[in-house]
Amino acid sequence: MMEPVIGPGDAPELSRPLPVERLGGAAYETRIVANPAERAALAKRFGILALERLEAQVRARATGPGARVRVEGHVDAVVVQACVVSLDPVRSELGDDFVQLYSLNPEDAPAKDVSVTPGAEEDEPEPLGPGGLDLGEAVAQQLALMLDPYPRSPGAELAEIEHQDSDGAAREGRRPFAALEALKRR
Repeated sequence: MMEPVIGPGDAPELSRPLPVERLGGAAYETRIVANPAERAALAKRFGILALERLEAQVRARATGPGARVRVEGHVDAVVVQACVVSLDPVRSELGDDFVQLYSLNPEDAPAKDVSVTPGAEEDEPEPLGPGGLDLGEAVAQQLALMLDPYPRSPGAELAEIEHQDSDGAAREGRRPFAALEALKRR
């Protein structure tokens, strides 16, 4: 199953650390291109068949109140996932822009009960550790959000399921919840 967040002590598969000291007045810009070993490790982490390409253009800059960092960028990827119906490979080209805020202030850490405010321009900032910011992990997390949770091959359909009635007789072509409908009518 997909595990989009790395636990404590785990090394990120796509690590591009950015020490906070490098974020002075000017923005820091970089291009991230995952190598074959990084792509294979990310494919395993996210439970997909293959990650053929992962590239991102990322910009980080210190912003606003307190010690906050704004990371924005664009991620392009080519992924191969298993069809949820046939298990055949489904190849997809993905691309998306993202913005993520980080903070060095412990007071800015999100509360355990997170509420979403409709119309809010930006999410609450993620806490940053003393080691700085890993732009590669930010890109990996964005990839996780971009993945189709139910990939389907073109034309893949669920086959009619054979059911057995209470008398043990096989019935073809019935819907899976037909037995419940029959009970409801009684």
